[in-house]
Amino acid sequence: MSLKQQLTDDMKAAMKAGEKDRLAVIRLINAAIKQKEVDERVEMTDPLVLAVLEKMVKQRKDSITQYEGAAREDLAAIERYELGVIDAYLPAKLDEAAIQAEIDKAMAATGAASAADIGKLMGVLKPALAGQADMGLVSKLVKQKLAP
Repeated sequence: MSLKQQLTDDMKAAMKAGEKDRLAVIRLINAAIKQKEVDERVEMTDPLVLAVLEKMVKQRKDSITQYEGAAREDLAAIERYELGVIDAYLPAKLDEAAIQAEIDKAMAATGAASAADIGKLMGVLKPALAGQADMGLVSKLVKQKLAP
């Protein structure tokens, strides 16, 4: 089952169960997916849906930081709840050792050996690790690996 179909099924289940908060978050996700479909005139595949979900996670994390800085715990709690619902649709995150293994495999495949090859290496890693790893962490690890 595609991620998009799973979201639709979960939305129906949330409606039937009367889970208003969860339903609102799933509707937000579906709206973001639909917006991307309309804007870019594409049919959303699982990797594209994952990209939308990752963007929403990043937005929620930024909002939580800002709300906590402004002592607005009530708003931060709402964002944390939304983050939890969105996070449930993302695949499990890889640990640092698994990311290192993927970097090593990509280095062998691309022949990357110096800092000049970071772009080439990240071009291979980004689609391979989409939704499974924080790309900021991956970038940091790649730079450490290729540092002179």
